[in-house]
Amino acid sequence: MALQATSFSVQNLAGKTNATNLKDSTLFGVPLLDNRKLDITSSVSKSKMEFTRTKVFKAQAVATTSAPAVTRAAPEGKKTLRKGSVIITGASSGLGLATAKALAETGKWHVIMACRDFLKAERAAKSAGISKENYTVMHLDLASLDSVRQFVANFKQSGRPLDVLVCNAAVYQPTAKEPTFTADGIELSVGTNHLGHFLLSRLLLDDMKQSDYPSKRLIIVGSITGNTNTLAGNVPPKANLGDMRGLAGGLNGLNSSTMIDGGDFDGAKAYKDSKICNMLTMQEFHRRYHGETGITFASLYPGCIATTGLFREHIPLFRMLFPPFQKFITKGFVSEDESGKGLAQVVSDPSLTKSGVYWSWNKDSSSFENQLSEEASDLSKARKVWEISEKLVGLA
Repeated sequence: MALQATSFSVQNLAGKTNATNLKDSTLFGVPLLDNRKLDITSSVSKSKMEFTRTKVFKAQAVATTSAPAVTRAAPEGKKTLRKGSVIITGASSGLGLATAKALAETGKWHVIMACRDFLKAERAAKSAGISKENYTVMHLDLASLDSVRQFVANFKQSGRPLDVLVCNAAVYQPTAKEPTFTADGIELSVGTNHLGHFLLSRLLLDDMKQSDYPSKRLIIVGSITGNTNTLAGNVPPKANLGDMRGLAGGLNGLNSSTMIDGGDFDGAKAYKDSKICNMLTMQEFHRRYHGETGITFASLYPGCIATTGLFREHIPLFRMLFPPFQKFITKGFVSEDESGKGLAQVVSDPSLTKSGVYWSWNKDSSSFENQLSEEASDLSKARKVWEISEKLVGLA
């Protein structure tokens, strides 16, 4: 679990054979009809009663087949019988795909796989054995604010309800020495991981408010590496938002730094900073909207998924050594399947409805409330991140 801390051990194993690459490399570390009595007098014959029942049943059949996908709100205290509808970003691989599979296999959820690569997502869903009736692929590129708005417009046009939104997709560039930018000219890690999800969540909030599902939830995947009260979170470069001068300047590298705190670019730190923003955003959503809407806002650390494609841009030696290191040395290894079931639990488990919580799991796969670091739980910083982000995505 001590994800970030292991980077030192892995680098030491490398020796001097790859010193140049390793020097700058760091690791960033679940009945349509009322029951009304028919007003039938004793003079009505049995055959007329049977005829009446037949017409009623036909009316029910017509109403059922022509009813829209969105059901009306269930009476208080009762549960709707329809499938839940959940959007998962980045569901074409890794944690997102494993979560989509875990939810779809229950037969109780329809998963909207919001992905940048449409064909990759379709192939992944088929390969994972997800039944076509339980998923829909929709295009979403979180590195483009226009794409986020188009996705929201397309989703609203589909007429589907929205019960749960899972902000899972992420970009991680641990060895990058120069910044990469989104379509809007914002540093890629924060622009994708935080701002893309921020806009998506804000634009879909009304859809979640209108849901009649028993438990509506907005879940943002966090990371242990942005939590500096952990061993992993204390391995340099440590996450730190500072006074947010870089974020306020747009992270464009022109009139501002590409780093939130105004410092020099560091790919690993940019990822960690984006994860602090994710966790602060979750808490600000909770503060602003939980009481009014009843929506559960939560974050989670899914565990050290050492085989995930998130590491694809790390050095080859690290990718080779890290999984066995986590399995046999730290014992912190978590498979994609296990982590997917954990996130699916946060989506659907009736016992995990507490809002404003950062979830994690122990070695027995039992969920518990994790403790956020001082910065990741700073309410004044949460407000500031929210207000600056509103301006950057055009909501202010």
